Amino acid sequence: MGDQQTTVRRQPFRPDIQGLRAVAVLLVVLYHAGTPFLTGGYIGVDVFFVISGFLITNHLLSSLLNTGKISFASFYAKRARRILPASLLIVVLTTIAAAIWIAPLQLRGVFQDAIATALYVPNLLFAYQNTDYLAEGTPSLFQHFWSLGVEEQFYLVWPALIALGFVLARRSKRGLFWMLVVIVAASFAAGFVLTTISQPWAFFSLPTRAWELGVGGLLAFAVESPRWRPRQAVARVGTWAGLAALVAIGVGYTSDTVFPGIAAAAPVAATAAIIYFGNWRSSADAGVLLSTRGMVFIGTISYSLYLVHWPALVIPAQAGGVDRDLPLWLTLGIAVLCVPAAWLLYRFVERAAQQWTPIAVGRPRRSLLAALAASVLIVGAAGAGIYVTNSSPLASAAEADAVEATNPPAFSDFVPSNLKPSLRAAAGSNPTIYADGCHVNEGAVDPKGCLFGDNADAPLVELFGDSHAAQWFPPLHELAEQGEIQLRVDTKSSCPSVDIAKLEDGVPYVACDQWRAAVVDELGSLEPDMIILANYARSDGFTQDSGHTARWGSGIESTIDQLPDDSQVYVMADSPTLPATPAVCLSAHLTDAKVCGASRDEAVSEELNASESRAASASGAEYVDLTDYVCSSKECSPISGDVLIYRDSNHLTPQFATLLAPVLSTALGLD
Repeated sequence: MGDQQTTVRRQPFRPDIQGLRAVAVLLVVLYHAGTPFLTGGYIGVDVFFVISGFLITNHLLSSLLNTGKISFASFYAKRARRILPASLLIVVLTTIAAAIWIAPLQLRGVFQDAIATALYVPNLLFAYQNTDYLAEGTPSLFQHFWSLGVEEQFYLVWPALIALGFVLARRSKRGLFWMLVVIVAASFAAGFVLTTISQPWAFFSLPTRAWELGVGGLLAFAVESPRWRPRQAVARVGTWAGLAALVAIGVGYTSDTVFPGIAAAAPVAATAAIIYFGNWRSSADAGVLLSTRGMVFIGTISYSLYLVHWPALVIPAQAGGVDRDLPLWLTLGIAVLCVPAAWLLYRFVERAAQQWTPIAVGRPRRSLLAALAASVLIVGAAGAGIYVTNSSPLASAAEADAVEATNPPAFSDFVPSNLKPSLRAAAGSNPTIYADGCHVNEGAVDPKGCLFGDNADAPLVELFGDSHAAQWFPPLHELAEQGEIQLRVDTKSSCPSVDIAKLEDGVPYVACDQWRAAVVDELGSLEPDMIILANYARSDGFTQDSGHTARWGSGIESTIDQLPDDSQVYVMADSPTLPATPAVCLSAHLTDAKVCGASRDEAVSEELNASESRAASASGAEYVDLTDYVCSSKECSPISGDVLIYRDSNHLTPQFATLLAPVLSTALGLD
């Protein structure tokens, strides 16, 4: 890599890299299809990043060192012809499919995501929304576009960095190399640090992912240096070791792996080994496998297959607003059918666009203007879709009578026009302590201890826990307003009052432990008359294995043991959990509301409830279970009278919780 070398050859076609693309896309597709043993298949995207960085940098170096310049217009035009026709077509087809099959309440989000994708910033939107890519739930139909957003943003800045670095290095290839090493190292450090602070931003943003493409870029320098040529035996072992490592990582990593962080280094290094050692083409290396006809075919259509597979898997799972788990035989069948669909997309869109004479042989601005026009049209159409969606009714024409809390509840089998809150307002229907700052966010470590109620002679009641404690604020606040209690609130998002370890965004939730300890210290001084513990045991932040129930019960006992002896402690049974957000489902079933509920056996964890009850009894606390006012003996339905019971799959609406105030007062012995 000496300064004397002023030229660089364009890399010839390498079938092993096409095969490596096949490995990457198969990892991702099989992972998304739910293949049980491939719990780390998401690392296929990291493989793509390294390959892209390698090929793009080799192209740029060839142009820069052989001609002395980079034609930015030509570069961006070729990228646009290569990437955008297929991707923008999938955006359009996915949006149309969503309008047909996805629940009306989800469509606004679909259109918003389509706009972000057409503007090449979906990754930034998902980071802003605090999306957990590895978590189960109801993902965006465009979530897989996050990686394309990263690559498109990388293509925007990387050529300029290389050109600028070449000038600053005084046309020294070695100097440019070391400048890029610094950039790659800085990006890796940023990803490592940010993963412990905000995993979504570390996962989705370019600055924290650029190092992966940058490593591929550094490989473009390395393969041109004769001094770095390995021995044939070393190259042979290196390719097989890299391929074996990718398979092992795909099997070994899980959704609990802290990612990207330091964990991303392993798949990147394995991919780099395959590319670097494979460049020297030793006999019997992994390229023999990767270069087979089948692998090269899958690699050739890998981009189209990546685009097609995600909406093909997600739309059937979300159709009609019922977030269902598809059986493995079906998801694998869909994945197989995506292969011919991807070939059609590759043959008639991806490749055809690159060869279409009016733009392929014309000036670069034709390609760029065509890309701009397509994006503008999609943004405009999606914006119109948002307007139409916002204007569409999301209720039946009939009203429902108001009801009181009853055992069993009186369910409505339709969505009344006077529903409180409305389906559109449900997601934002939080207790008032969210708006006034009394319910603290994930980063807070100091208790707020907000006080409510003017009757100084009333018993002091402490509400302590996570958002499932906050949902009981409305009925307790009503009791405070009536002068029956003084209410102190200590609630924090995703942070249980139960003494148990938890992860938040894939890393230990240290702020939760600190906040919980601080609240316990304050309660030791205050000695409230009553302490109510309420929490969500089925949160994603816990390891949901066979030992979780026992750990949860032990954590309750540990917390109670730390509370003042003179305080009467009550443990609230958790509210039943539905399979998905009822409001979304209800928007597609306005006259058949009960479809959007669940059986009681499915919604209520009797095992967890029994563990909580035993823990409360063993610690001298009382157990309060209001489940019979939320569910009947057989079902948990989402609407009671004119009131929506759930604002999402597991939180009660303030309106319904307020109905339970008299029942809760009796259960707490305040009558």
